[in-house]
Amino acid sequence: MKDVLSLARQQETWRLERCINLIPSENVTSPQVRELLASDFGHRYSLPVHDEIHGSFVENAYRGTRYLDEMESLGEELARDLFNASYASLKPLSGHVSGLIALISTCNPGDAILVVSPEDGGYDGYGPEYLPKILGLQVHYLPFDRERWNLRVEQARRMIEEVRPRLVILGASLFLFPYELSPLRRACDATGALLAYDASHVMGLIAGGEFQRPLEEGVDILLGSTHKSLFGPQGGLIAARGNLEEQLESMTWRALDNAHWNRIAALTQALMEAREFGKDYAGTVVKNARRLGRELDGMGFAVGFSQEGYTRSPQLLLEAEAIRERFGLSLNDLAIALEKNDIIVDSVGRIGTNEITRMGGQEEDMVEIAEVILRCAQGENVAEDVASIRQRFSLSYAFEDR
Repeated sequence: MKDVLSLARQQETWRLERCINLIPSENVTSPQVRELLASDFGHRYSLPVHDEIHGSFVENAYRGTRYLDEMESLGEELARDLFNASYASLKPLSGHVSGLIALISTCNPGDAILVVSPEDGGYDGYGPEYLPKILGLQVHYLPFDRERWNLRVEQARRMIEEVRPRLVILGASLFLFPYELSPLRRACDATGALLAYDASHVMGLIAGGEFQRPLEEGVDILLGSTHKSLFGPQGGLIAARGNLEEQLESMTWRALDNAHWNRIAALTQALMEAREFGKDYAGTVVKNARRLGRELDGMGFAVGFSQEGYTRSPQLLLEAEAIRERFGLSLNDLAIALEKNDIIVDSVGRIGTNEITRMGGQEEDMVEIAEVILRCAQGENVAEDVASIRQRFSLSYAFEDR
């Protein structure tokens, strides 16, 4: 039987020291965040008592939580400030759980929701066979323009007025461009619908003032993952404006038994880093993505949406048929070949610049990275060159370790 610690050390040596990671769903955390994940907070509980008379959660069933409570308050304050929210919670265990909390807080069985279709890059979890099926919700897909990779806003506005959903959820797993939100906000106001925004892939950009500012532009609920463009631990976050705090907080405790306080402490530290370094980081993430897209496109990878500047997020989309014609590789074949050379991508054609930017990558580095990707796709072994490039990088946009 293999030694557990040995496996962990092999993982860290390979992924943290040798690989160039271009998966858009991942990032790398600071030493302080990792220290907090291994702290005493990971041993502890906090559980509010339900006040049956007033129908709310009060006080705490556990003692010894003075520092835990202070940490949570600090994290929530940071989140409210970064996202311009009146309410924020770091309790959700993942972006998926954040979505579940939003759904059970706002919808009843039989209600309709509008979401982005998975065929248009939307998140499978909001599809008819996933969370909505469990909760008895009717799912309708928002009109989408695949040539621009964005909503058909006028058609979406009319759909909201016709369907009269309880909740509209924007956001996607393949999320390239911001939305025009004001017409959707007006339609929601006219029909009594709530407007939510799953920012899982762009949370770090929003915290840094890039992409867009959903809550300022009229969204009711902002939710998503904390470990993609935001460089926190794996987990979730939910924020809101208006008078949704009580129902969101109440349903959060009904969905969770333990919020994993070491994760909340680590996320609080990541939010402090986002406040300090997030603007520079977010801007560089987008510049790197657009430059990498331009370089790869010029090499024959046919990166999508060149007419739109490729992206305004950390993500790029490779066109499968063009890669098959140019290199004789499927997207999965390409991902396997790259992994053998210590370049990590997913097998559905997405490339992301979250982690390579956190490791200090700049626009000029994207040129070299595109070149080794091209050579690998042509059948060369480029592992030594990847190692040489990788050695130049080190964690950036973070406080000095102490």
